[in-house]
Amino acid sequence: MDDSSGKINRRVALKNIASATLGAGAVLSTGSRAESESEPIRHRAGWKPEPPNPANLPPNRPAWMMTPGRGLTGYGSPSPYEKSVLRVPTTVTAIDFASWNFTPLQHLHGIVTPSGLHFERNHGGVPDIDPSQHRLLIEGMVKRPLLLTMDELMRYPTVSQMHFIECSGNTSKEWRKPTGKTVQQTHGLLSCSEWTGVRLSTVLDDVGVDPKATWALAEGADAAAMDRSIPVRKLFDDAILAFAQNGEMLRPSQGYPLRLLVPGYEGNMNIKWLRRLKFGTAPSETYEETAYYTELMKDGRAKQFNFVMQAKSVITYPSGDMQLDGPGYYEISGFAWSGEGKIRRVDVSTDGGRTWHRAQLQEPVLTKCLTRFRFDWVWDGSPAVLQSRCVDETGYEQPTIKSIIAARGLNSNYHLNGIQSWKVDRNGGVTNVHV
Repeated sequence: MDDSSGKINRRVALKNIASATLGAGAVLSTGSRAESESEPIRHRAGWKPEPPNPANLPPNRPAWMMTPGRGLTGYGSPSPYEKSVLRVPTTVTAIDFASWNFTPLQHLHGIVTPSGLHFERNHGGVPDIDPSQHRLLIEGMVKRPLLLTMDELMRYPTVSQMHFIECSGNTSKEWRKPTGKTVQQTHGLLSCSEWTGVRLSTVLDDVGVDPKATWALAEGADAAAMDRSIPVRKLFDDAILAFAQNGEMLRPSQGYPLRLLVPGYEGNMNIKWLRRLKFGTAPSETYEETAYYTELMKDGRAKQFNFVMQAKSVITYPSGDMQLDGPGYYEISGFAWSGEGKIRRVDVSTDGGRTWHRAQLQEPVLTKCLTRFRFDWVWDGSPAVLQSRCVDETGYEQPTIKSIIAARGLNSNYHLNGIQSWKVDRNGGVTNVHV
């Protein structure tokens, strides 16, 4: 691996970008508005490219400087020019209350997913829960069972931590062949937020969990009564009873008024609308953890209780269905994450994995959280295949899709963390490929 060949003269590169932009402005001013509105959004921003009106260019005063803007609002919303930055639903389910949608990773900046763009995965729709009527019951093998109101729970000391949530079915359509056109479709069952709540261990100290209890059943208050068995050691380790996300109370689709957060575990374990924790000596073998969320191996056996989301990364820019503007400087960027802890390193390849170069990790690098990586690249206009691979603090290295298939076969729908490849053709078009 070559750590130095990715370094370029940024000042020269950015000067070239500025020159190209001025030239493009002169050319675009002759285009038609109708033509630009028909173009798809194929870059990292959410607006459609339009030819500039010369009257709006500096040093002229544009139209929006001539009159006062709108007044104050009670709750902010995105610019109407970003109206295309949306979650998109899957097309494989017949009903939307037991379905999912995808976060637009290609349009995100930094590591925080806005609450309104956090992916949704529901099993019985989103319930309308009055927080004054909601209760959390902690029962089973405990000395002092508790029935907590939200007000009582929120009196406990609170913590705020950044963590990702990834559905175990993320990238599930990519096992056999490239399927998703965009990174939203291939990797969009992934989001990252600041979660605020109470450490579950604090509450469990009050109830007095029996030392013989090794499992707990977590149950949600949705129509599906979504539930999963979770090891007690995980609940004492870093689980959070979360009531807030990104500085405000949870959105209904993210579990309002209370969800369980088990950092690094597959998404379905983070039970939304949490209403009950029952402690016992064995997993409950519920419908969701027997009929679903098990991995069928190539020998026909089903592997159960695969909780941790292993190290994974993906390039979000440039990525599938984008269009590069021609040869020159580009900052390759993306996400890396691991359910085992912090990301230690990310490497980037522009030649389909033949050579690798060290990427820069953007601070902060947090445990069980998305890490943004960046890599300077000067595209010479020839075909390229972009890839990223990550290594977490345990030393685990993200594998190729081929190596995962060799070990596990093609029967599974879950936990595919193989290296993603994006092909850049001579015209700058980017497509999803397997190499």
